[in-house]
Amino acid sequence: MAKDKNQPRPKAETPKGFRDYFGQDVTERRDMLDRIAQVYHRHGFDPLETSAVETVEALGKFLPDVDRPNAGVFAWQEEAVPGGGTAGDWLALRYDLTAPLARVAAQYRNDLPSPYRRFAMGPVWRNEKPGPGRFRQFYQCDADTVGSASVAADAEICGMLADALEAVGIDRGDYLVRINNRKVLNGVLEAAQVREDQAEDVLRQIDKFDKVGREGVLALLTTGRLDDSGARIDGVGLSEAQAGPVLAFLEAKGADNAATLDNLSAAVGGSAIGAEGVDELRQIAAMLAAMGVAEDRAVIDPAVVRGLGYYTGPVFEAELTFEILDEKGRKRQFGSVAGGGRYDGLVERFTGQKVPATGVSIGVDRLLAALRAKGLAGAQVAGPVVVTVMDRDRMSDYQAMAADLRAAGIRAEVYLGNPKNFGNQLKYADKRGAPVAIIQGGDEAERGVVQVKDLILGAKIAAEASVEEWKSQPAQTEVARADLVAEVRRIIG
Repeated sequence: MAKDKNQPRPKAETPKGFRDYFGQDVTERRDMLDRIAQVYHRHGFDPLETSAVETVEALGKFLPDVDRPNAGVFAWQEEAVPGGGTAGDWLALRYDLTAPLARVAAQYRNDLPSPYRRFAMGPVWRNEKPGPGRFRQFYQCDADTVGSASVAADAEICGMLADALEAVGIDRGDYLVRINNRKVLNGVLEAAQVREDQAEDVLRQIDKFDKVGREGVLALLTTGRLDDSGARIDGVGLSEAQAGPVLAFLEAKGADNAATLDNLSAAVGGSAIGAEGVDELRQIAAMLAAMGVAEDRAVIDPAVVRGLGYYTGPVFEAELTFEILDEKGRKRQFGSVAGGGRYDGLVERFTGQKVPATGVSIGVDRLLAALRAKGLAGAQVAGPVVVTVMDRDRMSDYQAMAADLRAAGIRAEVYLGNPKNFGNQLKYADKRGAPVAIIQGGDEAERGVVQVKDLILGAKIAAEASVEEWKSQPAQTEVARADLVAEVRRIIG
């Protein structure tokens, strides 16, 4: 069949909201996740991998900040069964790692241990409008305990999260795991006599506390305020007396956990659910102290209000407290890199029975960006040793050299391009970030030797050394073929 000459060539570009990851990015992410996985494994958590595709029904209406069921996902309908006439299932790419866990916990409930501790790492997809730093595919790293109602499970997650941050290189003093409880807020709403139809609006205004401060939140809870542009923002309609417990809650942070908990007790007043939440926070604080997790690593903090509409009990986030420069050169704290809490209603969708669960999700890209900001990642990764090719007919000899290096644990490869121009081979080695190039022509082969070229030293000498220094420190040495591995190990060691 003749080729259609008018058919346009496809554009070589990634779809909007997606990106490609190359060698160093992939290596850095893998190394970071490996360190986190080791911490989770030590705490008794097992790895779990689930399918990237779930039924839309299984995913359900649990995508945060989306009101329409199944909105924000990449979904499609399978074709009808031939002859059956019935439309196929609706399927979707997973938007997080928690919804698949709920399905797994329900599907294998008779086979899994209870409580079931698992961690999962992998890409998720959200069909949202892309923007700067906002992609439709990104990585998550989750750890969850399903089947335990004890707040010991929440304390364990918080302590483990602190250990994980330190394992990847974040020093104490540069992070803080902050903990709150939805039940405390429920108690505050009860003490403030907030109507059920006002509760979500109150939650939204509470979330603005760090942006608009006490007086701003007071105005938003009562009669409203003007924004920076002069536009009017309607208030919730509470009285100032009703707003009192809410403000007391937001300002309850004390000098230590004991003071904070006492202030929270006062904020919830006589609310039973609020008192229960404060008691759970007391237990978590005590268990963290027993685990050796001091208040400079994890602390009770009523300012944690994000996610309170989703979680049913304790809620926590990990915040990095060191300063970076934003795009305008202004100093600011790096901010949150992980969040989680208790979500006792998720598995119930499948079983009809309440199954308690708690967990945390680390934003992989954000944490990796933080490591780079601290100089803990982003350094140039050394490439492989490159064995150059001087004679096509001796390819087996070159492959043997690379094999010997790899057997010794040294990353190595043979140049597989056109060997005619030797300069191109060295340019290739430079592009690969190779620390060493191996050279053996016919003369060297007859004498049983190889030339070992130290590419890093060679570049340094070329840039910095005088002629005399260059002569006294040759970047290329000749060694016996039998000493190849030892010489390369010396150079890169």
